[in-house]
Amino acid sequence: MKRPDQRDRNRGPRREFKRETAESRREAVLSSWIPKTEVGKKVKSGEIKDIDDILDSGIRLLEPQVVDSLLPSLEQELLELGQAKGKFGGGKRSIWKQTQKKTKEGNKPKFATVSLVGDKNGHVGIGNGSAKETVPAREKATRRAKLDVMKIRRGCGAWACACGEPHSIPLKTSGKNGSVVVELIPAPKGTKLVIQKELRKILEYAGVKDVYSKTYGQTGTGLNLVKACINALHNLNLVKVNEDFIKKSGLIEGKGK
Repeated sequence: MKRPDQRDRNRGPRREFKRETAESRREAVLSSWIPKTEVGKKVKSGEIKDIDDILDSGIRLLEPQVVDSLLPSLEQELLELGQAKGKFGGGKRSIWKQTQKKTKEGNKPKFATVSLVGDKNGHVGIGNGSAKETVPAREKATRRAKLDVMKIRRGCGAWACACGEPHSIPLKTSGKNGSVVVELIPAPKGTKLVIQKELRKILEYAGVKDVYSKTYGQTGTGLNLVKACINALHNLNLVKVNEDFIKKSGLIEGKGK
């Protein structure tokens, strides 16, 4: 009989790690969630199974668990819109924007951040939050981002491509916030996202793969730049299109059918 190796003795019993799937994550959310709104109760009972039905009805989301349960593949990231301190006045981008308040007791810091959520399949949302500590600020921003999630239109609106697949946006669109204006232009397949770094993350989380862009105004104001991009995506949903254009451009809303 083969004697066990000394390394096997010290190692102890082997642990089995189960990979977390989207379905298991959804079940974990539903098991610990006690809904308080009518929409939340319908979602937990299984009466509502698609988040697009809620977004189309215009009902305002009040519980982030609704988004967690209906979009289990939702991903989250903090945008780098702050500035970290560096030597000689320099620095690098940070996910935290820190301010200080002068009081008799001393300096009281405050942290602000912007959270991005999306399923990379037609749904995206952003939210900002601030608090005296980093963890509450992050949780507040993520909660607001989930409550402000929206569906977008995708398609192929580039005349040089016309493949009819939802890899880009179907129409040219623009959005404004403050002095910043962001224009999104359909691009042929393979162009990728020709846009500012943080805006590229927004489009990736929304499921857009190819786009051209133009920006105007004080683009150094990161929050205005991000909100202008979100407004541009929102304005896509306001344009009326006919059936011929839908078939030609392969236009889909949200995750499609």
